Amino acid sequence: MSQSTKVVPAGLPRAVGLLGGGVIGSGWAARFILNGVDVRLYGPSAGAVERVRKVLVNARRAYRRLTIVPLPAEGSITVVDSVEDAVRGVDLVQESAPERLELKQKLLAAAGRAAGRDVLICSSTSGFRPTLLQAKMDHPERLLVAHPFQPVYMLPLVELCGGERTAPEMLERAAAIFRAVGMHPLVVRKEVDGFIANRLGDALAREALWLVHDDFATLGEIDDAIRYSWGLRRAVIGAYRMVDGGAGMRQYMEQWAFKWPWSRLTDRPNINRAFLDKTAEQADTLVKADPLSVPAAQKRDDLLVAVLRGLRSERYGPGETLARWEQALCDRAPQPQLTNTSTPVRTPTLTVTSDWVDRGGRLAELRYLELCGYACSNLLRCISVDDEYLRNHGYYHSVETHLSQTGTLHIGDRIESSTQVLNADENRMRLFHVLTREGDKEPIATGEQMLVHVETGSGRIGPAQGEVRERLLELARLHAELPYPERAGTSIALR
Repeated sequence: MSQSTKVVPAGLPRAVGLLGGGVIGSGWAARFILNGVDVRLYGPSAGAVERVRKVLVNARRAYRRLTIVPLPAEGSITVVDSVEDAVRGVDLVQESAPERLELKQKLLAAAGRAAGRDVLICSSTSGFRPTLLQAKMDHPERLLVAHPFQPVYMLPLVELCGGERTAPEMLERAAAIFRAVGMHPLVVRKEVDGFIANRLGDALAREALWLVHDDFATLGEIDDAIRYSWGLRRAVIGAYRMVDGGAGMRQYMEQWAFKWPWSRLTDRPNINRAFLDKTAEQADTLVKADPLSVPAAQKRDDLLVAVLRGLRSERYGPGETLARWEQALCDRAPQPQLTNTSTPVRTPTLTVTSDWVDRGGRLAELRYLELCGYACSNLLRCISVDDEYLRNHGYYHSVETHLSQTGTLHIGDRIESSTQVLNADENRMRLFHVLTREGDKEPIATGEQMLVHVETGSGRIGPAQGEVRERLLELARLHAELPYPERAGTSIALR
């Protein structure tokens, strides 16, 4: 069988040049590198390289928990000594220098002079309007703001904002790039200081600090008021999708909006020494009252993974973004090759993470079933059951699974799996999966699975078609020469 070529999604850059290796720049580095994009980093600040290394460690850990879909081969990182070297041979430049206008203008002007004429240049600025950032550039038409959120490698939103001289097609091009690395680009309609999300966040922060300043609440109480109520609701559905359309919005505006002088958003507290001391003391109290068993960055990532994975099951909002990114990763990955069809089909090795285990620290039973399903999906890809086949011909549906556990797996264990086709015909296949801890000879679990082929559209059991049928029957013929698994066909019994 011929070797499949690697699929590169539309918009994915070959390489990016990063100007700045701080918190935001290192987050960009992690997102691009883990999406298979090469990075050229100009980070003059002390410790930039080490910061990127640490963020990459966290990002790898988070992505392993976020998805079981294999990531592409990591992009490389090259540390350079100048802006000119950073922008050489790249498709995108992302500036993430400190929020000083003169510094950003200088870096962006230098990048514009040195980069190729077709290179897109973006700034991560949190508030400067792009027209200001374009002021000293020779080719301002390719500059726009691409404002991310911390941690950049996890949060999907990136606000795109063009300046007075930005070419409209640059916004479209930027949107395609950021979608390709799993983000949700939001185009800001008009230039405004702080863009959208930061202005909303600033309004909330002002009101929160007034509540603290006037002793109505502590920082901890404010956090609880948000995270246990509308913070969850707005995270998944937004602020205005629950008002029953235009009529509901009109009723809300007429009946509720600005009817009571609750807010002090037009004013700000006096940030004097006493107020700073009070907020600092409350922040310390909050940390001591809620200690973490892992570093704060890891806990943050774990919580984001849990929310995003949960939302993915509903394919809504950020969950839809995650599902679309995972599908793109599947499409990019080379098709598994049956290099030796006379041996069981191997599945890429997976690592047990903390959210896979039960309270006793052992791999939960549901995960064994998921691993069998993952091995089955891998075999289906080997016989060319792809999106086109699913749309036009049919799919395989599992009708029976027999799971047998002979050992236990714990956090950090690496799992190898292999699949043997016990028998198959035009309408069905019977598979036997063996799950083994990496390095062990004896299996941890086995799974026997019966699947039937269902025709697309009619939903009736029907024969497999074309190349899928030929590959499956050939694989079944070759696997029939393998030793018959001892546990295959066994029923539940006391031993």
